[in-house]
Amino acid sequence: MDLKIKDHLFLICGASSGFGRAVSEQLLSEEANIIAVARREEKLAELKSTFPDQVQIVVGDLSDEKTLHKLESIASGRQLHGALINAGGPPALSAMETSLEQWDEAYQSVLRWKVELTKRLVPYFSKQEYGRILFVESQSVKQPIPSLVLSNAFRAAVVGFAKTLSFEIAKQGITVNVLAPGSHETPAIERVIKKQAEDSGKSLEEIRKSMESNIPVGRMGTGEEFASLAVWLLSPHSGYVTGQTISHDGGNIKGLFG
Repeated sequence: MDLKIKDHLFLICGASSGFGRAVSEQLLSEEANIIAVARREEKLAELKSTFPDQVQIVVGDLSDEKTLHKLESIASGRQLHGALINAGGPPALSAMETSLEQWDEAYQSVLRWKVELTKRLVPYFSKQEYGRILFVESQSVKQPIPSLVLSNAFRAAVVGFAKTLSFEIAKQGITVNVLAPGSHETPAIERVIKKQAEDSGKSLEEIRKSMESNIPVGRMGTGEEFASLAVWLLSPHSGYVTGQTISHDGGNIKGLFG
């Protein structure tokens, strides 16, 4: 399928590893251009060295106002076709293990910057009457994950924001969707495995095998599989899909509308 994104420009948050890196590579293979944002300059430099004419890198913390201002400045000077709103999650903790300071930090790292960046970008998408906004959250927005209370709470808030926004800007040619990944072979899964091992006294390998056995397809997903869906949602083909939270979890969500 021709995704019709050749020479299109996308903002990719958290582009240095995990889902952000996988989506970046998929977009670049489709001859799109990206603004790659992350804190680790060396990882972004690796991406740019492979696709020198298609990648612009921005090194910075997405929860930092200066980074968001820089991204808005870049977007204001070019035609931006879509944005992947994505970053790592907060510490793995149970509800009673958390401090109020950790709740404040999680609000900043999981929710606040996403709302601010989106509000900065929407006026540019509205002006051109086209845009694709895609949030990467977690299956926890449909089925809470034990010992991830901060993620469970604030990622659900992102979904509420995305759904509400989707109603408000749909007629402007802008779609807003959420991808809710389950267990994938990315660095993020390691913190979950480590926490469960610490709580249970089991080995990391035992926890990993147990997690895989509980996934209906019998394995964890890959970044490439996730990226194939994300890139379609960022393409012109997805114009009739908005306000949706779509699982990518190997069938793990038990609910009827998983």
